[in-house]
This record gives sequence, structure tokens and C-alpha cells, in this order.
Amino acid sequence: MNMTPPSSLRERLASMSGSAGTSIGSGAVTRAVAQRGGPIDNRAYHQLKARIHEALLDRVDLESMQRLNQDQIRQELRLLVERLLEEEMVVINDAERKTLTRDIQNEMLGFGPLEPLLADPSVSDILVNTHKQVYVERRGKLELTDVTFTDDAHLMKIIDKIVSRVGRRIDESSPMVDARLPDGSRVNAIIPPLAIDGPVMSIRRFSADPLRLADLVSYGSMTADMAEVLQGLGKAKVNILISGGTGSGKTTMLNVISGFISHYERVVTVEDAAELQLQQPHVVRLETRPPNIEGKGEVSQRALVKNALRMRPDRIILGEVRGEEAMDMLGAMNTGHEGSMATIHANTPRDALTRLENMISMAAPNLPPKAMRQQIASAVGVVVQVSRLTDGKRKVLSISEVTGMEGEVITMQEIFAFRQTGVADDGAVIGQSSATGVRPHFAERLRTFGVNLAPHIFEPR
Repeated sequence: MNMTPPSSLRERLASMSGSAGTSIGSGAVTRAVAQRGGPIDNRAYHQLKARIHEALLDRVDLESMQRLNQDQIRQELRLLVERLLEEEMVVINDAERKTLTRDIQNEMLGFGPLEPLLADPSVSDILVNTHKQVYVERRGKLELTDVTFTDDAHLMKIIDKIVSRVGRRIDESSPMVDARLPDGSRVNAIIPPLAIDGPVMSIRRFSADPLRLADLVSYGSMTADMAEVLQGLGKAKVNILISGGTGSGKTTMLNVISGFISHYERVVTVEDAAELQLQQPHVVRLETRPPNIEGKGEVSQRALVKNALRMRPDRIILGEVRGEEAMDMLGAMNTGHEGSMATIHANTPRDALTRLENMISMAAPNLPPKAMRQQIASAVGVVVQVSRLTDGKRKVLSISEVTGMEGEVITMQEIFAFRQTGVADDGAVIGQSSATGVRPHFAERLRTFGVNLAPHIFEPR
């Protein structure tokens, strides 16, 4: 055996197994492409890519690859793909050659066919409906892409690569999973037998540069007056509940408001899948854990909220309140953790408080309804209602203050509201956001924290 060290990175990558003469094109695909010399159809392309990928795995030393940086690996993979194509005399044009090389690199280093979509900043959602169909959302509108996977097994490999990176698993015994990408984007996957037609995956993207309040004003999601009030609420440590439907922008709004938390405060976040992008230096992130294959080892949001209370937090931020943890969250808001925040699924501010009451009853079924409402009224200061309108734009529909109790009813007053007046010919929603004329009780609290709002902010215009 020749013990001379490899003279190039490419030879080191190829040192695990396979010889220079490894055949990739013994099948009909390569022969047909070589004979025809024209553009290859989608099926033939997928088969050719699969063959080259398999041959590369035979040649590449995965341990050696881990010692190289991304640019070096991509370069070596490109050279190996070129060599394999030359050895088998596969005739494809330059565009197909570049596409093939890029796809092979994405398969081995990233998330396969999804990589171009993940690199596109205009894509906010990626919806994979089995291996045959991938939709994306751009500017609030769904679009069908030409991205496909080779088959369901190919898609399953990508899903498994994503979920395994965060210590999750997905199989027949656990066919649903929530995970996240390295950039914080939220991932949900569900596979057969629950998904009848094949594996389905949804990716909620998050911008590499988090949106700021000024961005939401420039996009028309809220007025400058509303932004000034929300900024004051964040600084004045008012407990905030952000309510809205799926895809309405609740997490984005939570990120934006949390940007005004003082850098001197200790913030503890609790989430199912960590996705918040807080900018403060003193942030502790906690994430739930699903049960293992034996059904044991689960750590729920409620357990994490209880533990967070022992971590000396100044504020607790709950990614989404959806169950018994609502009881502990409200307890934290009432016992010295002012300025805590959470999101909740609800269509109106009043519905949000009703859902909170239902969640409390799950944790304390013997607690009288009036006592539940009193706890909600004393804990929650403001409910911010967000929504995605029919034209795809996200909008702050309402900023409402919880003022207390009247008898057995929680009282609220709307400070700002969006009123829709119609729909334009191009489908754009026509409407206006304005103050309602009600001066909120929290205005005095904001003043004590040094936030002096102009009196005209609360006047309707």
C-alpha cells in the first residue's frame, strides 16, 4: 500500500473508499443523456443526480470533510463531480452542469432542494406538500415553485437531517415534530400514517436581520403613534399579551416589542422551539423537550415556566401560551415579574382573555371563574391584536387595555383600532388606523418610567 500523504484536499476527501474508476453511469440514464446530448428531463436529471451523489458518498471521507471549512468542501465537491462526469462522458450543457454541482453540494452540506428557497430573503414561508409540490409565500401571497424532491424517501432524509440537529426525532412511533433551523426558522413536519399522501413540512422563515418598529411603520402595519405607544409599553414594564391567528405576525411583534427591554434586565424565554431573536445581552433561552421513544423524558412548557421563576428573571417571555402554563405565567406577572410577554392564538382581544381563562381551568379546575378572571385582569395590562388581511399584509388591528373587573366581567378599552372600509380593484384592503379617543390608564405608568407621550397621540384623527 502506498503510504505517501495525499497531495491535495480532493485526494484526502476520496481516501475513504472507492477507486478513481467508480462507475456512475452504467444505467440507462447516463447512456441516454450521453447519446442525446440535449437538455435532460426532470426525471432523468433526478436519477443522474442520485447516481452521482451515491458515488460521491463512496469516495468522500466524511471525517476528513469535517476538518475543512465550507468553501473548501464546496470546491472539492465541485472538482469531484466534474471528474465523475468526465469519466463517464456524460454530455450535459454548462447550465445543467452548474445546476447539478450546486444541487449535489446542497444535498451534502445543506437541506437539498430547499437551499435556494432558504437563501431567498423574499420567501417568508416554505410549504412542502409531499415530494411533488413546494409552495412559498412572498409578500403575503402563496406561489407554486418548480422545486421538487426525487421521492418521499429523499424528502424524509431532509426532514430527518433538520430535526436531528436539534435532538428531535420523527418516525412511525412519533410522526409529528416541531423543530427549528440554525437561523431560528420554525419547522413543523408530519409523516405517514398521519399524512396520507406523504411527508409534509412547513417552514416559517425569520429574517436574518430582525424587523424593527420603524420597519413595521414603513410597511403600513401600524401608525407612528401606535409604534410610540408600544415602545413605551416595552420600556415601562407593562405585561403584554399578543393575540392573533396563524401567520399573523405574533412572534415578529413579540420580537419588536422586546427590543425595548433594558439591557440591564435578565430575560428568560420559554418556547416549544426556540425562535425568538432577542437583542439583549442577558437572555436565557429555554426549550421544551418531547418524550423519548419510550414515552418518557418530556419537559413541558409549564415545567420550564416553573423553573424560570427560580432563575431570578426580571422578565419572562413565553413564546406561545397554549395550556396549563397559563396559570404559572399569570402568577409570574402578578408576583414581581412585570413586563412579561406572551403570544396566544385568538381572533379578538376578548377571545384572547377567554382562551386564557379556559387554559387556567385546565390547571386549576376547582378555581371559581371569578377568581380566574380577577387573576387575568390583574396580570395582563395590554392586549395587542395582529392579523394577516385578505391581501396578505400584516396589520395591528387593535391595542386594548385591560382596566379591571366589573362584577364578574373583565373590562377592556380599545386605545387604537384599524377600521377596514373596503377592498381596492387589485385586492388591497382599504382602511385606516386611528386612536379611539380614550386616554389609557397606563399613560401615567409610562410617565413614571420617563416615557412622555404627546397628548394628541390618543386623539382620533
